Amino acid sequence: MSVASQVQVERRHVEVTGVVQGVGMRPHLARIATDLAVVGWCRNTTAGVVLEVEGRPEAVSAFVDRLVTELPPLARIDTLTSAAVPCRGEAEFVIDASGPAAGVRALLPPDTAVCADCLTEMSDPDDRRYRHPFITCTNCGPRLSITYDLPYDRPLTSLVDFPMCARCEGEYRNPADRRFHAQPIGCHDCGPTVWWSVGSAGSSADGVEVGGEAALAAAVEALAAGKILAIKGIGGYHLACDAGNDAAVQELRGRKMRPDKPFAVLVRDLVGAQTIADCDDPTAREILLGPQRPIVLLPQRADAPVSAAVAPRLGELGVMVAYAPLHHLILTDLESRTGRPAVLVMTSGNASGEPLTYRDEDAHRDLGPLVDGILGHNRDIVVPVEDSVVAWSAATGVVPVRRSRGYAPLPMQCTSPDPGLEVDGSGQAGPHTVLAAGAELKNTVAVGSGGRVHISAHVGDLETLSARRAHQKVTDQLLAFHRSRPAAVVADLHPAYSSREWARHYAAELSIPVVEVQHHHAHLASLAAEHGRLGEPLLGLVFDGTGYGCDGGIWGGELLHLVDGGARAERLGHLGTVRLPGGDAGVRNPVRTAALALLDAGLTWDGTPIADELSPVEAQVIRAAHERGLATTETTSMGRLFDVIAAVLGICHRVSYEAQAAIELEAAARGVSRQWRKTGTISENRSVLKLAFPANGGKGQTATLDPGELVRDLVGHVRTGTPVPVLAAAAHEAIARGSADLAAHAAARTGTTVVGLTGGVFVNRLLLAATSRALTEHGLTVLTHQHVPANDGGLALGQAAVGLQWLRDHPPAAPTHPTTADSKEIHPCV
Repeated sequence: MSVASQVQVERRHVEVTGVVQGVGMRPHLARIATDLAVVGWCRNTTAGVVLEVEGRPEAVSAFVDRLVTELPPLARIDTLTSAAVPCRGEAEFVIDASGPAAGVRALLPPDTAVCADCLTEMSDPDDRRYRHPFITCTNCGPRLSITYDLPYDRPLTSLVDFPMCARCEGEYRNPADRRFHAQPIGCHDCGPTVWWSVGSAGSSADGVEVGGEAALAAAVEALAAGKILAIKGIGGYHLACDAGNDAAVQELRGRKMRPDKPFAVLVRDLVGAQTIADCDDPTAREILLGPQRPIVLLPQRADAPVSAAVAPRLGELGVMVAYAPLHHLILTDLESRTGRPAVLVMTSGNASGEPLTYRDEDAHRDLGPLVDGILGHNRDIVVPVEDSVVAWSAATGVVPVRRSRGYAPLPMQCTSPDPGLEVDGSGQAGPHTVLAAGAELKNTVAVGSGGRVHISAHVGDLETLSARRAHQKVTDQLLAFHRSRPAAVVADLHPAYSSREWARHYAAELSIPVVEVQHHHAHLASLAAEHGRLGEPLLGLVFDGTGYGCDGGIWGGELLHLVDGGARAERLGHLGTVRLPGGDAGVRNPVRTAALALLDAGLTWDGTPIADELSPVEAQVIRAAHERGLATTETTSMGRLFDVIAAVLGICHRVSYEAQAAIELEAAARGVSRQWRKTGTISENRSVLKLAFPANGGKGQTATLDPGELVRDLVGHVRTGTPVPVLAAAAHEAIARGSADLAAHAAARTGTTVVGLTGGVFVNRLLLAATSRALTEHGLTVLTHQHVPANDGGLALGQAAVGLQWLRDHPPAAPTHPTTADSKEIHPCV
């Protein structure tokens, strides 16, 4: 008797989009179907998961309900549509082969940390995957980093090179197994393997020597002996050494030419993290142990068994709990040798200024001369993925610093989806699809369509040819994943940025317009997009180191008003100008900028650390710059004001990495009180010394903050011997208070009472907390970044958001919009 002939039977066609591939969704559906005794099928498509389910009406209804409420751990549903269709009377519920689908592409899931179940199996001598370095299941492991194309199926990943053995094949096809349709499945018999190669500083690696357990043993032996290794992880290579071995850490700094920038450290578990950092707060623990496993910036314990050279003068560590099975094996073996938690320096595997190394041949060539050995494996990395970084404090919560592994390439939904704005899936331009080229530093790339923006993993600084090639490859991969051909390219306004030049060439090749967006406008649009507020006016304090202004100047301490759906940003105020002597030389030498700032404020260098730090030649040049204005550049950059303060206080006079002076100034301010560890603030009773930082300007004119007043007040206290930590804290409070006053004046003028805090300076948690508090005291609502970095790593989101609005206002008349590199559509600065 046909099932279809029974009145009490119904069938529904269901389409689901979101993070529904590579997360065990189809096996999960099959298990629900078995449990409810319904029949039908499901398959991956380029858009998501499509299924049909048939059975008794109450069972079908329960199936759809459980589909939404009982998701696999890594899954996320964005949309679900359901429609009645004729019954077909199958005998069972099956997983069909993947097929194509028109419309928006499926969301490719990020790489995630190895799950507890897999770790248990890997630690069990009786389990067939005991000590398997690549153990994984539907709930964990590599995804983005191994994927060539969608839909996410094994033939379209780098696991295509590893045919499953009979036992793995059986698990893969068993609906009751945790590895049912787990695409990266493998074991000792059929999966990837590790290898060990000897390298040495000054020479290339000598080739593969041993594999398997012998390779692991060689790597562990080398680390225990204080050697420096290159270790291939999920998304690329790391450089590693014993974090407690001062000689090894110093040697690594020398080989990598990284004298001061802090290194991240890797521990096996929470116990290891607790031996080196304060991570007792439940939120901090949740971040540390979550599936994303970012590097988390946490206060360092005074008795941490870590070399002072790991994070010099900062008082905190970037802590990462092991996320790859290979990491767990290395750390477990090290701990068995020493009887104590192992802590490894784990820093990006790249030569100075170059992108992340992820291909084996590049590792031998580029990293071999830097290391004593290479621990690699034969599972190819398709998409390189850097570690994510988040800061945290009790006052600010999570502060994103770098959004990459564990988070990318998941999109941000910045406006309500509009079906008329989607990509058609054919490779042709959708009417509103934009490609954002991103920033010059901390680059990411983004593709925006239908109110949703997909942001790439971290690319890095575009200072070298290889970095720009990496930018091109990431762009091509992101567009390929989404079958997108953009209708416009968005770039920064800065005429010297390689990202802008690339955008112009790319747009000319496709005959599409370039939309150039001012740097700080894009920062504020990024924050508005993250909070879904592009349709509402928003004030923004946008503080960073450098951004090309609409007037051709160097901006960086801006008060903007975002209007017209994010399409325009009005400049209502800014920091008063600070002069840079020698341009970039002043950035690299904050003492020079500080010396000129003192002279410009009518002060001498007497009684300050500057007097002893400047060389006679530098002093002569600075005096000439002050008197005759030679070789100086004016800037409104808040980052440069932080440089001045750090140098005046004797905290940092020369820098070897971006924002070093500001980072060390924040660390000094945290030293004013132990309260930081508990509350994330400097002082709750506002007893911190108050320094002058007045806001000038009123109705009808651009308001400014006077850096000269702050410098004069600060120097006076330096000369009377006020402790440096107290002055560092006071400077943070003064900037927060003055900035809030500036925003309050603007709120009164415009009627806009929501203020966003964005730009790289607001990665500083002390300033973020203090400014938020001061704005709240003015009765204003504050928005901060929760998911996308305030620094240039979030700029592509803002560019894409502005670009989407621009395309809505200037819809292309045809699938392509003819233009040339010399006849561009330029987004206006206001």
